[in-house]
Amino acid sequence: MMRVFYSAASPFAAKVRMAARHCDLELESVTANTTAEPADLLSANPLGKIPALVLDDGTTLYDSRVICDYFDRLTGGQLVPQGLDAWRAVRLIEATADGIADALILSLYEERFRPEEKRHQPWVDKQLRKADRGLAALETMLGDLPETLTTAHFAVAALLGWMGFRFEGKLESERPRLADWLAAFPDAFPAYGELRPRLS
Repeated sequence: MMRVFYSAASPFAAKVRMAARHCDLELESVTANTTAEPADLLSANPLGKIPALVLDDGTTLYDSRVICDYFDRLTGGQLVPQGLDAWRAVRLIEATADGIADALILSLYEERFRPEEKRHQPWVDKQLRKADRGLAALETMLGDLPETLTTAHFAVAALLGWMGFRFEGKLESERPRLADWLAAFPDAFPAYGELRPRLS
């Protein structure tokens, strides 16, 4: 059975685990504390980042988009449409959601890991502006999501679920269309409640 190193809070790991469930792929989920740099995680991904996937033969893949691409190829295209316009829309939405998560995570890391006297607020503000522009764009892209579930759906759901506890109330107050979309997502993907990002 394939193994995935993950953290319960990670939006990128949640995206991968949701994609695997959608494709009926069995995964053994192994929690990993990236701060501690455990040897088994570093063996799977020398960058020490999650998610990292270990295949049945021991070879590894990492980065959520690479892993989801592998799932898509493994299952004959269950995650990404083949038509050029639909492919472009799905890839663009996924990249936007992932980019928002990257920017917001960097803003949190600045506060979490740097002493207060060494924090650079203009840099944090820049990350937050990136995220705000991305969220505005994401609202306009919702109508481009295909009816069938794709990596874009899982990327957006993972991002918004993660924001629900890292930036509590932001979606409801600033991006209600995204909040409404997330509230309806479990109807399309009932396993969301089990696999969504959460504080452990």
